[in-house]
Amino acid sequence: MTTYTAPVEDMMFLFEKLRDNKNYNDLEKYKEVSPDLVKNILEEAAKINENLILPLAKSGDDNPAVLENGVVRTPPGYKEVYQKYIEDGWTSLSCDPKYGGQGMPRTVSAFFDEMISSASLAFKLYSELTLGAYNCIHHHAPDEIKDRYLPKMVEGKWSGTMCLTEPVCGTDLGLLKTKAVEQQDGTYKITGQKIFITSGDHDLTENIIHLVIARAEDSPKGTKGISLFLVPKFVVKEDGKIGSRNGISTGSIETKMGIKGSATCVLNFDDATGFMIGPKNKGLSQMFTMMNLERIVVGIQGLGISEIAYQNSLSYAKERKQGKSNNNKSQNGNADLIIEHADIRKSLLNMKSIIEGERALCFWLSQLTEVSLNHSDQQIKQDASDMVSLMTPVVKSLFSDLGMEITSDAMQIFGGYGYTKDQGIEQLYRDNRITPIYEGTNSVQAADLVFRKLSNKNGNIINKFLELIKSEINSNNEKIRPFTEEFNNYLDILKKFSDWIVERAKTNKDDVSAAANDYLKTLGYISIAFAWIKTLEVSFKDYEENKKFYDDKISTAKFYFEKVLPRAEQHYKSAISGSSNIMNFNFN
Repeated sequence: MTTYTAPVEDMMFLFEKLRDNKNYNDLEKYKEVSPDLVKNILEEAAKINENLILPLAKSGDDNPAVLENGVVRTPPGYKEVYQKYIEDGWTSLSCDPKYGGQGMPRTVSAFFDEMISSASLAFKLYSELTLGAYNCIHHHAPDEIKDRYLPKMVEGKWSGTMCLTEPVCGTDLGLLKTKAVEQQDGTYKITGQKIFITSGDHDLTENIIHLVIARAEDSPKGTKGISLFLVPKFVVKEDGKIGSRNGISTGSIETKMGIKGSATCVLNFDDATGFMIGPKNKGLSQMFTMMNLERIVVGIQGLGISEIAYQNSLSYAKERKQGKSNNNKSQNGNADLIIEHADIRKSLLNMKSIIEGERALCFWLSQLTEVSLNHSDQQIKQDASDMVSLMTPVVKSLFSDLGMEITSDAMQIFGGYGYTKDQGIEQLYRDNRITPIYEGTNSVQAADLVFRKLSNKNGNIINKFLELIKSEINSNNEKIRPFTEEFNNYLDILKKFSDWIVERAKTNKDDVSAAANDYLKTLGYISIAFAWIKTLEVSFKDYEENKKFYDDKISTAKFYFEKVLPRAEQHYKSAISGSSNIMNFNFN
């Protein structure tokens, strides 16, 4: 079984030392969120994740969620831990105090997301979609709906889902068949089938609030005719009490490769009563309020699983003896600890440099997210929103892909023991494998980046990105100059790559399609390098405060720049070779 220690020290370093975004610091609502308060929150979060949630990972894998007589039952221990989880207020951490939330910024809740992803991703999913649904309702629904549903969702007694995918459509939602028929009282009857619905049914909460996209009778075809509906599992009376069962049933639950404790459901809607959220035929844009935040969280899931994979790999490498290293250190010529082997050390440093860089980048992005939602200046809000939009597919895709790389390397470090179930490493690999797939596959994310977010703005958004990160690199310390000079070279590569994408989009879209994933990764590796530059600025400036900690940061950053960042240029060189060979190849 895996072990886990929440990286509270590194998280607090980010909150205390990299909280340098002026626009974020201008937000009045967060000025009282002190480092001491955040440290207390993270220490309590560490306790519940290390002691109660971590054991659920194996429990859920060995005893998956099951459908019995129309009822989905969660794995042993889930109910008890979930009750403690909501009693301690973890579902309300970043929610609006008006509805019972604690009002913490995403700079804090993102740390908690990482912790619980490390401890048990399957358990996390039962509350994760609730927060997504909460955000969507909070942003788009009328006050009457908010007042009726949000307090119980924030409390965790009611959960939420996102119901998009159908047997006939996933990525292309314009093909959906679920229909909505308006009733005389203004409600709608929802009929159709939704598949791959995370936490679509379970026994942890009193009610489940489904957000369902459907087409009203008089709406146009395609994505222009999609509306969003709130459809509760149990009808909620005007006084807020639960009434009769709605027309929703669970057809089946999926038997999956990983996250087995999470119930992934087929849901049948048969004249279920629903309430339209927001304007008619605007459902897709409303749902994206939920989806975009979820995509960032999926990236954090990859980060969390990478962290626990690294921790267990490092521990094992310090205990396992195998072979003689090139500089044999054991007495009597016996086998060395595998951490003495250069290849193992390289794998561990690869994990560490990526994980800490990702965490720093997430913190920066969390600040921008808060600015995009809460700043009083509309231009500042829009600029921040543009950056969040640009970085969302990067965080979702690169972090989840690198999670696969890191969990695979972890299995390799464990050798044969990594392939067995006893150590828990193979489960991390299986559990993480969903992250490049759900909330929009990574291929879709890459295509969205190059065709919609980049090309359609003629590269302006990248120019804004380049200007922003250059403005945030302000160090005059001579020790950091080699890093910044190298970083500037990679910014030039990113600019050339972006210009190439924009031009190719006008003449050969196959070239752009073939290059999409390479472009996303180039942007991603450079973005992580930017996060490392910000970390280095603090490390050199405050070096005397904590020499051991900052020596570690400096050495890890050096590895990233020498061994990981060059991947960005490799992706660029591969991409600009074009697509002719790909498209002309004859598959027999």
